[in-house]
Amino acid sequence: MAVVSANRLELLQIADAVAREKSIDRGIVIAAMEDAIAKAARSRYGAETDIHAEISPRTGELRLARHLHVVEQVENNAIEIGLDQARRLNPAAQIGDSIADTLPPFDFGRIAAQSAKQVIVQKVREAERDRQYEEYKDRIGEIVNGAVKRVEYGNVVVDLGRGEGSLRRDELLPREVFKTGDRIRAYVYDVRREPRGPQIFLSRTHPQFMAKLFAQEVPEIYDGIVEIKAVARDPGSRAKIAVTSRDSSVDPVGACVGMRGSRVQAVVNELQGEKIDIIPWSTDVATFIVNALAPAEVVKVVLDEDRERIEVVVPDAQLSLAIGRRGQNVRLASQLTGWDIDIMTEAEESERRQKEFAQRTKMFAEALDLDEMMGQLLASEGFASVEELAYVPLSELTSIEGFDEDTAQELQSRALGHLAQIEEELDARRRELGVEDAMREVPGITSAMLVALGEHDIKTVEDLAGCATDDLIGWTERKDGETVRIAGALDGFELSREAAEGLIMQARVKAGWIEEGDLAAAGEGEEAGLDEAQG
Repeated sequence: MAVVSANRLELLQIADAVAREKSIDRGIVIAAMEDAIAKAARSRYGAETDIHAEISPRTGELRLARHLHVVEQVENNAIEIGLDQARRLNPAAQIGDSIADTLPPFDFGRIAAQSAKQVIVQKVREAERDRQYEEYKDRIGEIVNGAVKRVEYGNVVVDLGRGEGSLRRDELLPREVFKTGDRIRAYVYDVRREPRGPQIFLSRTHPQFMAKLFAQEVPEIYDGIVEIKAVARDPGSRAKIAVTSRDSSVDPVGACVGMRGSRVQAVVNELQGEKIDIIPWSTDVATFIVNALAPAEVVKVVLDEDRERIEVVVPDAQLSLAIGRRGQNVRLASQLTGWDIDIMTEAEESERRQKEFAQRTKMFAEALDLDEMMGQLLASEGFASVEELAYVPLSELTSIEGFDEDTAQELQSRALGHLAQIEEELDARRRELGVEDAMREVPGITSAMLVALGEHDIKTVEDLAGCATDDLIGWTERKDGETVRIAGALDGFELSREAAEGLIMQARVKAGWIEEGDLAAAGEGEEAGLDEAQG
């Protein structure tokens, strides 16, 4: 077919049809045709030739031209033209300009036509992929509807109309089976660019899938009156959802349940019968955790805010209900609140308290040479260690019934003497292990730590400076399919990763590996990075 004889209207009709079918811009299709024609022309005029094709988007008229660079002395006729010859085409031409030399129409050969077709198909496919990615990357976090296109090894490919979504087997609810043509709803949790095109990843097990389903069923959530604060799921079995209301006149739990349970039942039906506990959220952590453990009753809670851990005491008869089948109830409550939850019965808690009381009584009696009654009195007043007793203000001791100032001073004197004796024994053990004196000058190191380090053959400041954080606090690794914990040199000191890093950095300063200023600059950089991340 001669290009000149090609039906101009037909070119535009083809461009319009492809653009509609692939849902891409008409201009992209025309640009793909121009590239294809230019490539076919280069196969005729030479690969080096800089050929441009231009199709008028209004009339369909095709113009074909080669671009030549104006030079003083021509070295390559395919891409260069002399100034005199250029001025015949354009009298205003100057050295360095680019001249467009119109080319005559030509016939496409079979190979050139096939090559042009491949260029158009490739360009259109790339444009279609870009359109899909741009459309769905902003829909992460939404629920989409589609039809099952095919099922491959348990993975479901979903036709979303203007794209394809992938629903992996582990993102499906247990015992859930789909066939080709089935309608399906799923949550878009990720969209990625990949060589074979944008990948739209769907899920029906994601916690936010449930949250979005409630937003569709509960107008108060959609309007922002009721807010979903947290969701925890054991997909296909049970879930907990924490809700709160911004309007005191609206009951958040009642709004989610609906008249005769109609709203929550609609979500349950979509999730194949997954049982849902709707929990009132509270700013008070203890109250929130008690609510999250429903339907179990809670007698007492003890919070450890530093470790985000809570001990929950329940009646003996409620223990199995609080834990749930295979630990499901307490596990979901922990996921919902973000706290580690330890559950014990009243009998267990009473036994533990009695054991701790006996241990503290014995410790005070032996360490301070006291009778049992005096040790019991200190333990009952809440003192947990000799250090605490040694450094507490004297007024706190004299406020205890039966303690005068002389008694209080004598107790503190004995406590300080006991601590000094322990320190002396630890220092003797340190010297016996060969831990150098300079180690004592590293900020944050205690005598007990020096003994522990010496027992792990860390005896000099350089030894400590060369340690990794895991060497001090331990690490976990997989052995024979099981997770095994390897203890660190300071494993029993409840040292955080940050504190362990701080000890090592101080040792490096002491060893002269880094300057104190570098340490401060690193700390400021970390704080700035944290502020930026939080901002």
